[in-house]
Amino acid sequence: MQIEFSKYQGTGNDFILVDNRSGECDNLSQSDIQFYCDRRFGIGADGLILVQHCTEAAFEMVYYNADGSQSFCGNGARCTVHFASTLGIDTRNVIFKAIDGLHQASQCGDEVRIHMQDVSGISRDGADFVLHTGSPHYVRISEDHSTSNVLQTGKSIRYNDTYRHDGINVNLLSIENDGISVATYERGVEDETLSCGTGVTACALVYALLTEETTQHVNVQTKGGQLQVYWKKTDGGFQDIFLVGPASFVFKGNIERC
Repeated sequence: MQIEFSKYQGTGNDFILVDNRSGECDNLSQSDIQFYCDRRFGIGADGLILVQHCTEAAFEMVYYNADGSQSFCGNGARCTVHFASTLGIDTRNVIFKAIDGLHQASQCGDEVRIHMQDVSGISRDGADFVLHTGSPHYVRISEDHSTSNVLQTGKSIRYNDTYRHDGINVNLLSIENDGISVATYERGVEDETLSCGTGVTACALVYALLTEETTQHVNVQTKGGQLQVYWKKTDGGFQDIFLVGPASFVFKGNIERC
């Protein structure tokens, strides 16, 4: 049996999208997902996403990292909304379900706006920051966004005694005159990715904390492109958090089921 898929990217974070509303791919194994995401032997992607039938919302997004583990993915969510529009789902204003609950989203052309979950607070690890924006994130202020530094710093934190068991995404944040720049090492991919939606969101909230920013939004430059994050600061954390940016169709095809 062959699986029909579409390839999408959101600021360089790339995904395999599969319409699984019929349930044909319900029993994909971890090794299946790893094979499809493999850049040499499979299709190649940072993650694989199934669009499923859902009674609580327009659809359910089931996201797998390239290693087969699960989490919420902000860029993946934006690509999923765009893909859902090709399936006949009205995504101009839509509710979808993900691993962390229900999300509201809206699409206008290739731009997709995702309502992220509230963030209750930001904790400290020495001079650095730790928070959860759908996935756990570690944020360090650093102007060195070279791939070598991202990999070295990311692996040293992700695999230290504190975070080795559950894993954590590691972000390097620099504050610029016109916004912020972010580079990310992603758990589950175990490499640098060109962009990470939940990581960009985490860095924007750290920026808001550090600068006491009153505009409540910031432009974020990643190696794969630019995103925007909006928020409302509360006494206990942040709410009304939105991740906004492009989602682009790359190609579609079929691959033999493992």
